[in-house]
Amino acid sequence: MASTQNVRLYLAYWFQLGKRLVLDNGKEILLPNPVIEKDTYSQQFEECWDKVSQLEGKNCYLEGTDYTIDCLLSSAWEIYPCARCDMPIAVVESGLPPIHCPCNDLMYWPNLDLPLPRSPVNTKNHLTRLKNRLNNS
Repeated sequence: MASTQNVRLYLAYWFQLGKRLVLDNGKEILLPNPVIEKDTYSQQFEECWDKVSQLEGKNCYLEGTDYTIDCLLSSAWEIYPCARCDMPIAVVESGLPPIHCPCNDLMYWPNLDLPLPRSPVNTKNHLTRLKNRLNNS
């Protein structure tokens, strides 16, 4: 089962590449921008996630995919890195893998000359861990 945190990360990564989220069978289409602000997800991203949560993920899907967010949160799905582009993709636990990655319709992807999508980074925590590692060596 894909955790809520993994599904949020999945959406955040794809939003950073311009993929949109279709809500309520196309009644609303969202693309939060920016996705990350400093060391956390942006207010726009959180508002988008709140809408998905209110709909319980039903009839909400990432553009270019055939599965809804409520499916991803069920026990039948898991999130793994794509073998081609290393982006997170949804994979059904028992059965055939998806026919294609959501990057299938992105021109010039993967493009390693551009910064890759990322998660928020808490700089203070990261620097503290580095400091502790240096002090212990």
